[in-house]
Amino acid sequence: MNVRNFLIAIISISGSFVSVAQSNLLNAKIPEEIGLKTAAQLDSDNDKPLAYGYVHDRDVLMGKTTWEIIDLSEKINFALYFPIDTANIGSDRRSLYDVLTKAMKNGEITEVYTDSYFNTKKSLQDIQGSLTRIDTTDAGREQINAGNQISDEYILRTDLSAQDVTQYKIKGYWYFDKRQSELKYRLLGLCPVTPDVYTVNSDEKDYIELFWIFFPAAREVLHEAKAFNDKNSAMPISFDQILNSRRFNALIYKEDNAYGDRSIEEYMKDNAQNQLLESERVKDKIRNFESDMWNY
Repeated sequence: MNVRNFLIAIISISGSFVSVAQSNLLNAKIPEEIGLKTAAQLDSDNDKPLAYGYVHDRDVLMGKTTWEIIDLSEKINFALYFPIDTANIGSDRRSLYDVLTKAMKNGEITEVYTDSYFNTKKSLQDIQGSLTRIDTTDAGREQINAGNQISDEYILRTDLSAQDVTQYKIKGYWYFDKRQSELKYRLLGLCPVTPDVYTVNSDEKDYIELFWIFFPAAREVLHEAKAFNDKNSAMPISFDQILNSRRFNALIYKEDNAYGDRSIEEYMKDNAQNQLLESERVKDKIRNFESDMWNY
């Protein structure tokens, strides 16, 4: 009897989740009505990302800046990669790359930079130049040499899309808040990594940092965009929640240091195992600081 009541409760809760995830799904009479919210639902919705609390500089007992790589080939990171083809799914589902680029085109994200230090801004035109390659075939070159106008069929165009994003690089700050006696993490920057458009069809690809986004300035856009939740499709999760709660697997490849913030591969060359061990050492060094605070 208890089991039966438990199952009924689970089904009831799941039904309530459906109404939250896709509004009006069970009441819609035509597909266009799916997703429409009533005025009361719009008023009750919390459409703002969870605000960061104010942290005074004197409350930071320890701080360490780290750079990490999120490998999108790992299953745990698929929510940041898929869907790469949005033709046959609902318009509310996009990959993280599509969300970022669309918001940049619409002017919703303007804090875009060339590197992780956020010194030089990068324009949308500069980014488009890294995503598109226009070339001509040999027949097209012969037309140009003969002084004729080149035919469209001899123009080759290569465009990078969401499926070409292989990694994300992130920059964050680990700090120990002595007021709350807790080790915390604040994400600062986000960068998609793609193959160089001029080497995308070659066997040995060169990978480039496409652009760096100052994460706090993009939180509202990432909060509105929902990713797929494989544990419960009735409760999608926003990209802002995924990244802030670190629901991904990442590998530290650099920390701030006295040598110009050199990366691990610069002083652990040609040895992938030692690079991995060094990355874990940096991670343990940060974690151990919190546990050492309670040792007397």
